Amino acid sequence: MFKTLRADINAILERDPAARSKIEIFFLYSGFKAVRSHRRANWCFRHNLKFLARFISQRSRHKTGIEIHPGATIGKGLFIDHGMGVVIGETTVIGDNCTIYQNVTLGGTGKETGKRHPTLGNNVLVGSGAKVLGPFTVGDNARIAAGAVVLNEVPANSTAVGVPARIVKINGVKMDPLDQIHYSDPVSLAICSLETKIASLERKIQSMEESKK
Repeated sequence: MFKTLRADINAILERDPAARSKIEIFFLYSGFKAVRSHRRANWCFRHNLKFLARFISQRSRHKTGIEIHPGATIGKGLFIDHGMGVVIGETTVIGDNCTIYQNVTLGGTGKETGKRHPTLGNNVLVGSGAKVLGPFTVGDNARIAAGAVVLNEVPANSTAVGVPARIVKINGVKMDPLDQIHYSDPVSLAICSLETKIASLERKIQSMEESKK
């Protein structure tokens, strides 16, 4: 765990030009604090200390504004920049040396059981406000643009933009606009988007009803 935390600090120092020292990162970076707490929570989760794991994760959420389920699997060198509003679901898998900006959601659509959340490969960057929803894979070195809503697999070394997200570059080469292989089915994407909105509205209604009691 200590080697992994050291890798997390070094990753931030390398990728954030505003970072001045390892001490500053250790004590003052909310993203690092959230990842550090998650590693403890995940250890408890894997050793069947589920209540303690959840307690650690919720305490971290209140302190940092970053919610990481203790069941999520996170590789070394994760940099959560700014971090406020980041949500990472239970069955999410994140590879090594990934970068995630504020208000990112790595979640589910509400349709799946078992593996419900995305798998990010190594060196993936997810821009501010992006939503990656579903049990698919985002390949190594992929880039997801700010504000994108990703509902299907993203190939390695590619760039995804838009709502719903589409692949605009692979290996630095712009996609042919007539290429139908790497474009998502608009009907299924629209249905997924609607289901996500409905689920969100249902949660809000339930919360309002509970607050009235």
